[in-house]
Parts: sequence; C-alpha cells; structure tokens
Amino acid sequence: MEVIKIIQLIGVKSECDIEIRQKFSIIPARLVDKLKDIYDVTGNVLILSTCNRTEIYVDSDLQREDLICAVFDRLGWDRELENYIFYVEDKNAIRHLMEVSCGFHSKILGEDQILGQIKTAYGAALKTGTIKGQLQRLFQSAVTCGKKFKNTCEIYKIPVSVPSIVVRESEKRKMKKYMLLGFGEIGQLVLKYLNSLSTEIVYVAVRNLDKVDKLYKNCSWVRFITFDRRKDYYKDVDCIISCTSAPHTVISKDELPDKKLLIFDLAVPRDVDRDVMTFSNVELYDIDRIGVIDQKNKIMRKEKMEKCRHIIDEHIDEFVKWQSLDEISPEIQKIKDFGSRVCEKRIKTFKNKRYTKDNEKLVQTMIESTAKVYINRAIKVLKEGKLEGREKEYMKLINKIFCQ
Repeated sequence: MEVIKIIQLIGVKSECDIEIRQKFSIIPARLVDKLKDIYDVTGNVLILSTCNRTEIYVDSDLQREDLICAVFDRLGWDRELENYIFYVEDKNAIRHLMEVSCGFHSKILGEDQILGQIKTAYGAALKTGTIKGQLQRLFQSAVTCGKKFKNTCEIYKIPVSVPSIVVRESEKRKMKKYMLLGFGEIGQLVLKYLNSLSTEIVYVAVRNLDKVDKLYKNCSWVRFITFDRRKDYYKDVDCIISCTSAPHTVISKDELPDKKLLIFDLAVPRDVDRDVMTFSNVELYDIDRIGVIDQKNKIMRKEKMEKCRHIIDEHIDEFVKWQSLDEISPEIQKIKDFGSRVCEKRIKTFKNKRYTKDNEKLVQTMIESTAKVYINRAIKVLKEGKLEGREKEYMKLINKIFCQ
C-alpha cells in the first residue's frame, strides 16, 4: 500500500495571551535538538519559533492524533494545554504559511521581520537535515511570496515592526537615556531606530563584549556593558528595552531603583518578572500591550495588504500545481531511465562497430533503430487501446507525443 505524506501544521493559537504562549516557546539554543527529536518520528520537519508564534510544519504520513501526541511528547509540552493549539493540513497549511510570510498573522499586522524569521527557520532545518522534498519547496515558495508581497504592497512605508513601534512610543514620552538588554536581531533593530533620535545614551548589555558589533563601538551615545553589570546602570536610564533569548526572567522588582521607568519587554518567554507590574514607578509594556499601541496604523496596513492578497493566491496555485506534478515524478524518472538505457545500448554498439563499418551508414541505422523502439511501443499501446475500446483516448495521447 502506497504511503501518502501530507503537509501538516501544529501551531499555538494567536489569541492566546503571553502567559500561555511562553509555555510553548522554544529558545534558539534548543532548536536543533528539538528539530532532530521530532524528525525521528515524523520525518521532514521545520520549527518556526518567534516571540509571537510557535508552529511545527511536517511532511508526514502520521494521522492527526498521532502527530499531535508525537510533537507534544518530543517537545515536552503539557497535554493539558492541547486546547491552545490548532491543527491544519494540506492546502490550509499551505495558505497559512503564505499568509504568515506576508505578515497577515503577526501581532503587528504586516510586520516584515517574520520573513527573516522564516528564512532563519528554513536555514536551521536545512542545516540540520530535517527538511527536503515538498516541505522544502513550500518554504522556498513562501519566502518568494513574502518578498513579492512586501515589494508590491510597499507596507514598509507605514511603521510596521515591534522595534519601530517601541522606539516611536518612547520618543513620544521624551525618553533620552536607554538600556538595551540583548543584542540579537531585535536588539540591533532597536539600536538602529534609536540612532535616528536625539538619544543621549544607550547602555547595551551583552554577555560577550568580544562579539559586539564594531559598527557601534566608536559611537559616543552607545556604551556596551557586560550583562552581569546591567543592574548597576538602571538608575542612570529612563527606559529599558529587553529582548533577550533567556529561558527565564532577567529583571525583577527588587533590582530596580525607586524612580520612574518605562520598560518594554519584547521577549517570549518574558524577560521581566510579573512582580514589576506592582511597582508604581514603572510602566511596563509586554509584547501584547505593544500590539495595542499600533491600532491606527494597523487599519491603514490592512487596507493595503488586502489589495495584494492575489499574490498569495498565485503562489498557492503555483505550489499546488508543482505538488501535483511532483506526484508523478517517479513515473517520469522511469521514462528517463528507459531512454538512458536505449542510448547507452546504441552508444556501445557504435563504439564496437565504428572502425568496422561505414560510420555515416552506421549512425543512420542506429538512429532509425532508436526511433523504432518508441514507434513500435506506441503501435503496441494503440493496438491494446483498440482491443479495450479506448483507441480514441490512446490516439489522442500518442498524437500529442509524436505528431505535434
């Protein structure tokens, strides 16, 4: 019995609050191990894990319940949280990914960071060896779709990323002195946006000073400090922006000075302990509250994005067409292999007889005999069709191959 593999997706529901989402999050340091763990039971797999989403894409013959059990088991997720996940397959999974790549499912509608995150996730799966075939082709198509959508829609003309929203909001509050915890992709974007403001100082806390971006080393308004000294500088700043990949909180109430502070927590799991919210001098925004700030621009972006939704439909149709043709690739390979065997046989004959025969006549004979191999097969198939009462159907196909 033929094994049928289909593209399937298990993801965390977007309406879940951060308290639930962080229970499903996978930190970058553990991604490779988790990919291998799932691959052992499902085959092809890619994990898309960001601050706002955790999605597991597989190309597997496992049934829905078996797949969900396998994923929860391998990722160490609590089965009591199963109501917070969604499952889709086949064309619905394909559409979901295309929409994700274009920013339709992001907390900040239309944000383009997700495209880079998809590329990173694809690169990790490729490097780990957990993706090939139709799942690999799907993610290549999704990246292409996202790029075309971004360029056509020009959504980037409207403030769209979490870092840009955070920096714009802090500018409104007239913040001048900042601390940035974490200097990964998000942290670097934050610093880039802060560079456009009249910022007095930004303390950037990193775990390894040797890996600091040289671009900012000589900037008078940027000062890099070691992560374990971050608490010494809290008293010197107005705003803290935290975006580490730590699996635990890195800011707690008892560490903060008794002064007014604006704190943005961009991390999942949280970087800031919940007890900070009880501190009257602190105004804290987590990733969900940041999304609320963006409502006005969201309406403008949605209008522009809906006008370009046809790009998603085009890429879905293109992929489904490829998928359909890929199903007959084994039969196509058989035809190619047969042609190769015929050619090898004729080439061998030519090599053996080229010094004993007239080469021009020999080539003519070989070409004619090669053509007869296929012509005689076509005649045989046509005769079989006649006996089956299907000669018109067979003749139509044979004419397409030989007579057009």
